[in-house]
Amino acid sequence: MEFNSGLPLISPSIVPPLDSSFRPAALANRAFRNEVKRSKKSIPIQIAIERHKTSISHYRLDIFSAEHERANGNFVYVERILKFLLWSRGGCKIWIHGPKAIVDRLSEHYLNSETGKFDAQIMGEKIYEQPFIIELCHDLDQLPSPSEATAPLGRHLDGCRIGFDLGASDRKAAAIIDGKVVFSEEIPWYPQIESDPEWHFNEIMDSLRRASEHLPHVDAIGGSSAGVYVNNNVQVASLFRGIPDDQFDEYVKPIFGNLKKAWNNIPFDVVNDGEVTALAGAMSLNDNAVLGIAMGSSEAAGYVNNDGNITSWLNELAFAPIDYNPYAPKDEWSGDCGCGVQYFSQQCVGRLITPAGIEIDSNMPLPEQLVHVQTLMENGDDRAANIYRTIGTYFGYAIAHYSDFYDVKNLLILGRVTTGQGGQIIIDQAKEVLNKEYPELSNEILFHIPDESEKRHGQAIAAASLPVLNDLKLR
Repeated sequence: MEFNSGLPLISPSIVPPLDSSFRPAALANRAFRNEVKRSKKSIPIQIAIERHKTSISHYRLDIFSAEHERANGNFVYVERILKFLLWSRGGCKIWIHGPKAIVDRLSEHYLNSETGKFDAQIMGEKIYEQPFIIELCHDLDQLPSPSEATAPLGRHLDGCRIGFDLGASDRKAAAIIDGKVVFSEEIPWYPQIESDPEWHFNEIMDSLRRASEHLPHVDAIGGSSAGVYVNNNVQVASLFRGIPDDQFDEYVKPIFGNLKKAWNNIPFDVVNDGEVTALAGAMSLNDNAVLGIAMGSSEAAGYVNNDGNITSWLNELAFAPIDYNPYAPKDEWSGDCGCGVQYFSQQCVGRLITPAGIEIDSNMPLPEQLVHVQTLMENGDDRAANIYRTIGTYFGYAIAHYSDFYDVKNLLILGRVTTGQGGQIIIDQAKEVLNKEYPELSNEILFHIPDESEKRHGQAIAAASLPVLNDLKLR
């Protein structure tokens, strides 16, 4: 059996055609849990993750007792789960009731290791603007009580609205009157390489103005964008990666507030694109418990719970690990291995082109590589089909992993990677994995791919529906 620092790595029953080294997190966690249970020498660990004083998530797991021969796998098991919790829930203060040795190693990891320091800095300094802290609780009653704040999101369709979505390779904008799209367009752009904040402001403004030309007036503007947003402020966003750190707080953080001022302070709301993806799905399906996964320039995710509300969770699954092979592909930003961005995005397509036996110009941008693969797929090229089969296999095991952290009834799949025949291959392959490895989930989770109209307009309508109008009597 293979191991990652003592954690058993399980070969999947269905092997991705182009990646025989894939070792799913879901299988490793299941095997570890079963071994711990059979050992009858387990120790419970209770984790509380605090985002705000009124927003605290709990998660419990069991590990081997210190004297057990397999106890050397405890740390990486706990660390990988905590990593997933941080990027799915978010948090800047971690309370742990469990062995002091594990807590000490986690503290060391977040203080001194490359990937740990990245997570701690993003969660603490960037997102929550507080020190990142891990605290040992000797007694269980020292843990803060769980408290999950939820709120309704969007679904306001009255009036003349603009909806926009900012991606890494294109920006979209739509004009909407009482829920009906009267204009939409998509413009290519590559914001990550631009270091001038004014360029970003002007490009977004250009899309809003172009949409406004198709409305008698503009009552509200709603948008979605990759990254973390709090009260319309940009906390973390890879779209603005090219802007120097010393200009971020002054120019990038308030960019949407400044856009709102430019539009005479009409209602103007911006949230994470994953949340809008899930909202669009819930609106389209007229149902809840929706996990939305968008496979585009990165992996975006959002969640609408059973009550039809969003939580204060981050849902940044691009940074959440789904492959426990220590030599899995690295995320270029965090430096960590096996994270979702390398499996459910155009980056993944680009990574699999060479193993698929497809020859391309190495300087071809990723969006163009994806288009090339999609064209081959349309022409019946089985090399392209193997790329989608590989992604679908990844996805099946990832769904099982996500189900350990989310209550999912509806799974919404969209994004450029799922466009065309390849999208159906991804779903079919994921279903095959669930049927074979996780039959209990295959009967519980419904898959949904929006039709082309929903893909074009659903996100824009959902984004436009975010703001509540100040004056219900429209102009």
